Amino acid sequence: MKFNNFDKYQNSCKKTAVYPNIGKNFIYPTIGLMGEAGEVANKIKKIIRDDNSIITKEKKEELVYELGDMMWYIAQLSTELNLKLSDVAKKNLEKLALRKKRNTLQGSGDHR
Repeated sequence: MKFNNFDKYQNSCKKTAVYPNIGKNFIYPTIGLMGEAGEVANKIKKIIRDDNSIITKEKKEELVYELGDMMWYIAQLSTELNLKLSDVAKKNLEKLALRKKRNTLQGSGDHR
């Protein structure tokens, strides 16, 4: 897997970042991420309620935009925390692989 693409994406995101105290403001992208997650959840809720859980091409395209916004905020939050997005992605896959090996993918808690 080419994790350097994550870093390229992260660097591209920096070029479009406009918010107060860039480089010293991890709160702004955190709040933005939560807002976008809420938008994704709300769209899914309406698909369940109004569309009998059927995701149309149009609804899928709306979700693509919102998921993209979430990715942007994750990249910016990583930047604010001086983390490489590639490292975040690698660590996540390593964590999940260990959980799978230990048969602890299900359940709760960070350290299972």
